Amino acid sequence: MYQVNFSDQSIKEFNQLDMRKQMEITDIICSITKEELEKPSETLRSFNRNNTLFYRIRAAEFRIYFELKGNQLYAHYILHKNTLSDFIFRTKLPFKEEFLAEQEDSFWKYLESLK
Repeated sequence: MYQVNFSDQSIKEFNQLDMRKQMEITDIICSITKEELEKPSETLRSFNRNNTLFYRIRAAEFRIYFELKGNQLYAHYILHKNTLSDFIFRTKLPFKEEFLAEQEDSFWKYLESLK
């Protein structure tokens, strides 16, 4: 079992959820095993972004993006599924941190943020 740490964005998003959703996400991320990280599945994927190996796990209508740091899982982002933020991070498009933190869904505002 891994220790789980949350970034400012992910803990803010986590704290906005009701207790049931918090427990569901906690159960999913805390049950990740070393074997699952070595051999990702349909619900757990891995990809490289800026020389960092990220994992994405599906948790109901959320996507949790994290990395393995020693014996810890560091949750960078908790994003809603099928949002522009989720798509941008997953497809390695450029972004500013504030964009993902705001859960921005507007494509035009995303383009403006790149200026």
